[in-house]
Amino acid sequence: MSFDLVLFGGTGDLTWRKLMPALFQAWRHGKLPGGGRILAVARDQRSDAEYRQYIRERFTAVDEAKQPTEAEFNQFAELLHYRRMDLAQPEHYAGLKQWLDARGADTVVVFLATSPHLFVPVCQQLGAAGINGENVRLVLEKPLGHDLASAQAINRAVRASFREEQALRIDHYLGKPAVQNLMALRFGNALFEPLWRRESIANIQITMAESIGVGTRGDFYDNTGALRDMVQNHALQLLTMIAMEPPSTSDADAIRDEKLKVLRSLKPFTPESVARDVVRGQYKAGTVDGKPVAGYLDEQKVPAGSACETFVALRTEVQNWRWAGVPFYLRTGKRLPARDAHIVVNFREVPHPIFPGTRRANKLVIKLQPEDGLELHLLAAKGGGASLNGQEILSPVSLDLDFDKAFPSERVGGYERLLLDAIAGRLNLFVRSDEQEQAWRWVEPILKAWADDPTGPRPYSAGSWGPAAASALVARDGGAWAEEL
Repeated sequence: MSFDLVLFGGTGDLTWRKLMPALFQAWRHGKLPGGGRILAVARDQRSDAEYRQYIRERFTAVDEAKQPTEAEFNQFAELLHYRRMDLAQPEHYAGLKQWLDARGADTVVVFLATSPHLFVPVCQQLGAAGINGENVRLVLEKPLGHDLASAQAINRAVRASFREEQALRIDHYLGKPAVQNLMALRFGNALFEPLWRRESIANIQITMAESIGVGTRGDFYDNTGALRDMVQNHALQLLTMIAMEPPSTSDADAIRDEKLKVLRSLKPFTPESVARDVVRGQYKAGTVDGKPVAGYLDEQKVPAGSACETFVALRTEVQNWRWAGVPFYLRTGKRLPARDAHIVVNFREVPHPIFPGTRRANKLVIKLQPEDGLELHLLAAKGGGASLNGQEILSPVSLDLDFDKAFPSERVGGYERLLLDAIAGRLNLFVRSDEQEQAWRWVEPILKAWADDPTGPRPYSAGSWGPAAASALVARDGGAWAEEL
């Protein structure tokens, strides 16, 4: 199958930090279909050779194991092309259409790796130029809007030129192997499904922690914040996959229908519940990995006195028969102690303990980064005659599955998987417009409550797990975050 992949924003951070390394790995693994071309589009004037050298220099910034040899890059670079475009000029889109039509690839994937404010005019221009035929797929990178109204405006512009099946809203967390295995864990095995409900589960925690700060992207981040950057998309997508009902088939829309039901079942926020159930924070100077780091307000390009949140923790519930009364805790932040993303499913304690030490409940840990895997925490007898008043003492043990070790030759990164799915037209791991809009609809009361609250975010020291109020949020229900147990 021949394909043309057009990257709008071809010299931007996302392209050289994420997309090009992912495409190279797909090529190295032999998974990128033959007969492909990758066209980078940007405002600068460059030749193909100059663009290839630009990308080659930036490959030095990726993980060493993912860097190409000189021979590998020279072969991969044959796929790379460059075209200068002013995204406001219709004649430049006409020229792109001619470039694509000259070869007539089976599939054309247009990836918008640009600022979201360009999505609407670019979609309009693509439609006007006729770059929206049946063989064209449009990939939109987050953030998809700044609020519900802007997200709806983007979706209207997309729908004016493309069918819903042609629009692929990307969330790279959905490409992570552990997230894909979450579906397999739940719906490919009979073990957990009878327990996957309120009668057996005490609470569920979703954590997405970053040890880094905002770096040189202070101006971008200050207009986004942790709620928009991580909760509205990544965290809610993980929640839907944990909480969804079994779909009738593995068809993309069957899966997305069930995810949408979860989003519609989330307990809505009011100003009172935002004050009670949502914690926002902003990091101040501290120590990460033994090194002193600056506070958010001292980072580059951050406005003085900014009230932007760099940390969010919240409590919510899914109001349906399966999950009624089960707390879901979501937490994300920058300048936390580690780069760590995981989901913890805390099961209820046994109803009648007959062994000393059985007050410790079982839990399932789904590890998303830095490694992918599963841990099942159980209790087992120590043996060796250890007892208390003649009763066997139980101790915690865990069953640990490392996906990288279990499938050493078959692992692919999130962007690699999603780019290959976009080329192949597999929609399961992409977000539908109604999902996206419902997620915005749910977070908007939080944004409004914060806008009306003059107190601003709570400070927390860089290198800590956020404001103390985040711990109190879970402790109020008698629980604790995983690292506090």
